[in-house]
Amino acid sequence: MPELVTRTRDFVGEVTDEMKKVTWPDQAQLKNSTFVILVFVIVVAFIIWAMDQVVSTVIGFIIDLFAG
Repeated sequence: MPELVTRTRDFVGEVTDEMKKVTWPDQAQLKNSTFVILVFVIVVAFIIWAMDQVVSTVIGFIIDLFAG
């Protein structure tokens, strides 16, 4: 059990040391990154929607071809 406490304390200390090395973005960088991500998500959502529409149309055409 003491070994677990020692390992946990060492781990927390290492995490704290690494967190001090992190360079955090300023507010301008954060806003810019958020904007870029939102635009990317919207573009990808549109692409997925368009692909879904094409596949639905093709499948509908195939079903109509063999249904009647």
